[in-house]
Amino acid sequence: MSTDGKGGMPYSDLDRPPLDAAALRRSLGAGRPGSWWAAADVVATSGSTNVDLAERARAGAVAARSGAAVLVAEHQTAGRGRRGRGWQAPARAALTLSVLVRPEVPAERWSWLPLLAGVAVAEAVERTTGVQARLKWPNDVVVDDRKLAGVLLERVESRPAPAAVIGVGLNVSLRREELPVPTASSLLLETGEAVDRQPLLLAVLRTLEALYLAWSETAGDPRAGLHASYVRRSATLGRSVRVALPDGSSLSGTAESVDGAGRLVMATGAGRRTIGAGDVVHVRPVV
Repeated sequence: MSTDGKGGMPYSDLDRPPLDAAALRRSLGAGRPGSWWAAADVVATSGSTNVDLAERARAGAVAARSGAAVLVAEHQTAGRGRRGRGWQAPARAALTLSVLVRPEVPAERWSWLPLLAGVAVAEAVERTTGVQARLKWPNDVVVDDRKLAGVLLERVESRPAPAAVIGVGLNVSLRREELPVPTASSLLLETGEAVDRQPLLLAVLRTLEALYLAWSETAGDPRAGLHASYVRRSATLGRSVRVALPDGSSLSGTAESVDGAGRLVMATGAGRRTIGAGDVVHVRPVV
């Protein structure tokens, strides 16, 4: 028995009940005619739900572009974040899941998918728990710069059409001593109470479904609402930032906007720069 990390309520494994896979399938209508969800599975352990779903995509899973499949792992042993970083959490302490879709939108608009997923997670968290989650560019879900969740998108070349696997890791009941880094957080730490993962998972998937279908109906055009939704939740725009770029260099400046491809536009001492990939650090003003 331990505490929640604040010296507060006692905490035990009994507060980390397993997900109800059958209830999830019923709620989503998975596999039924007319449901967007072709499949919804919960497994005890997975090395990486993204890897597992990518293998299913190559085997032809979710043949219709109008459908999706979700795989949730109670414990993920080799999860990955952006740029190959590892990601782990104790069993049943997080929501670790991947969603397989086959977008029928122009390839150049796929860059909005991870941002769309970030919006879905942030909205579901706020609606379910009241925690006002925001987005650090491109798709980290944060509360006051403490990271709650991350999103990893992977494109899979497969038949009948290229697939996208959207991976999500959301910290739910991690105690302070279980956080992967000091700058992370969990819903337990933010709310001070246990959060039921079952309705939270359903809210994430339902919100993702609604946003994805709306995005697809406009051929992935972010001007149809996604861009505004993202900007409204941005914790980065207007901030002084430092961006570590993939080539090892870095840029400092002010985050001005997100362009039509989901890239970050910065004002630097050398002029405006547009960033398609990089790790953003929010620089706090000296007071």
